[in-house]
Amino acid sequence: QLQASGGGLVQPGGSLRPSCAASKFMLANYAIGWFRQAPGKEREGVSCIGKRDGTTDYLDSVKGRFTISRDDVKNTVFLQMNSLKPEDTAVYYCAADRSQILTSHPNYWGQGTLVTVSS
Repeated sequence: QLQASGGGLVQPGGSLRPSCAASKFMLANYAIGWFRQAPGKEREGVSCIGKRDGTTDYLDSVKGRFTISRDDVKNTVFLQMNSLKPEDTAVYYCAADRSQILTSHPNYWGQGTLVTVSS
């Protein structure tokens, strides 16, 4: 139902733009966003877009570097990641939640896309 892509290997300071396409439901009707899980660490919320007003929110450590956006025509959510740091290395998961905001137990999960930041 959610298909993520766009991860990869990038050097520190570089950029990536993972995307997540939805099938069988419209992302505009859900709170959507991205989580990540680094090796040996708990999963954490990275960024989200609220369902009702489209308000965006970001993990403090990515503010000013990451931008979340949604394309309603393509039914896809993007995460533009700039100025990447080694500590951004993780598997990134997109998610969609019927609630007004993205919770830690969303209704749908993408399969994850690996982002590796290394020289």
